[in-house]
Amino acid sequence: MSSDRQFLQNLYDAFNKREIETIISAMQPDVKWANGFEGGFVRGRDAVREYWTNQLKVIQPELEILKYETDENNRHIVTVREVVKDLDGKLLADMTVRQIYTIENGLISLYEIGGTETIQDAIQKTRTPNE
Repeated sequence: MSSDRQFLQNLYDAFNKREIETIISAMQPDVKWANGFEGGFVRGRDAVREYWTNQLKVIQPELEILKYETDENNRHIVTVREVVKDLDGKLLADMTVRQIYTIENGLISLYEIGGTETIQDAIQKTRTPNE
């Protein structure tokens, strides 16, 4: 396993354990991070911390790596299964997501989401009209 792949695997493990500070420390101070909950991006470590803190107050996502590859621009593309539950354990979404990382000087500088809907969109699709 390449060092970048192991680096990312460790971060996924930390995310699933909710070790947010471990992941924050693996980012460039001015990281640009995709907001998978609402769309757009947040910038900087503090903004990513706030984004995850707010997100984890309403949902519990779990990520499982399905595939790992590197593209021609040396970006790391990780295909994951993302299972999202509410705080009571009710399944809200189960989807496959392509997560794209740019790593510079051993730290994540950019995180993008490739060809997927936001978590909010996925949750909306699972709700019945009366909810």
